[in-house]
Amino acid sequence: MFEGGSGGSIAIPYRSDMSWLCYFVNTYSDLGISLKPSMPVNGKTLTRDEVITLKNWVDQGAPSNNGIIAFSGNDFRKKYYVIHKGCDDVAVFDADTKLLMRYIKVGSTEGTVNSAHNIKVSPDGKYWYVIFIADSVIQKFRTSDDSYVGSISIGQASWNTLTISPDGKKAFIVAWQDDGKIAYVDLENMTLLKMYSFPTLMVQPHGIAATSDFKTLYVTSQNGNDIYKIDVTLPMIPDLSYVLLQPGETVNQGSDTYDPHEIIFSPDGTKYFVSCQKTNEVRVFNQSNDSLIAVIPVGTNPLEFAISKKQSQLFVTCGEDPNVTGGNFKGSVYVINYNTLQIEKILNDKLYQPHGIQVDEKNNLLIVASENANPNGPVPHHTSLCGGRNGYVSFYDLNTLQQLYNYKTEVSVDPYQVAVRN
Repeated sequence: MFEGGSGGSIAIPYRSDMSWLCYFVNTYSDLGISLKPSMPVNGKTLTRDEVITLKNWVDQGAPSNNGIIAFSGNDFRKKYYVIHKGCDDVAVFDADTKLLMRYIKVGSTEGTVNSAHNIKVSPDGKYWYVIFIADSVIQKFRTSDDSYVGSISIGQASWNTLTISPDGKKAFIVAWQDDGKIAYVDLENMTLLKMYSFPTLMVQPHGIAATSDFKTLYVTSQNGNDIYKIDVTLPMIPDLSYVLLQPGETVNQGSDTYDPHEIIFSPDGTKYFVSCQKTNEVRVFNQSNDSLIAVIPVGTNPLEFAISKKQSQLFVTCGEDPNVTGGNFKGSVYVINYNTLQIEKILNDKLYQPHGIQVDEKNNLLIVASENANPNGPVPHHTSLCGGRNGYVSFYDLNTLQQLYNYKTEVSVDPYQVAVRN
């Protein structure tokens, strides 16, 4: 039962509301989602009491006769985490089997979707953190059992991205809004240390990356032609300057220029890469002097990055790239050698609005989350408890860059970012 089927996991311990098993046996509208054909096929449907008994069993973890709960008892399990912008649940995958094994509730505001927007695992692999565009906190969870640890109040804002210090003790969190803000937080003591604000100087900041010594921040200006470079050697006295995406231009913080979305450093820290949504390109800079090295044309609407050190490859999701392989699909992943700066391959099979992306070097996998938010996308298997359209997660073999078609898993509404715990 917990080995998965053609659609992935059929039962999620502790979450009958997210378990297909319960959907197919339920014929009572007040007991949640119902799917056809009703199970057992050509047999007598379950009574109301039987459905409730089954749901209660799943909500108690679906224990075996010996009290064993699937995917429990291993504090060092390798996992993948997928957040959903349209539902306050984090999908947790077992890395070895690629099976969806848990859904974890996140967000602090009841009765509304908090819209999780980014998730990061701490460098030591002990915790994961999530931020929201419609909530006022950063939340902390243990990776051993995915239990809630606590939260830091950082004020209501559209919190979009974060970067964590190499020692896991501090983080910077970016609010994407006209009067851009960056929260500097202590992840050990769970406190807000300082709120950076540069009125009129930092407009709509979005992506963030830090140098390896955590003394310089690079922050993209979602609408504009520049990157904000912030010296945080003295973190209580930040110093802001600009890096122009095209040398010789003047700072323009209006939309429809380059519109840089995300930023990432090469593993050796000598280069950084910027995805430019408006111009459909990745711009490459020398970190030592912020000079422009290369401009790499990519697909439509480049978004998120991931890196494979083993393969010397940079991956970038292009969410609106037209599909040229046929079928009802949209979007691609460009594969760039981060040393030669050459495009090595374009992945565009059976994706729809790919957004979040991460690499699992130990299992040689690339994990891609397709939002599938457009009503013209592939029809989901069912509607989730959050309404809206379910998205899905795909896996690629890092060595061959071929998609593993047996492991395409439908998840909840608008899967947006991916994090890996190795």
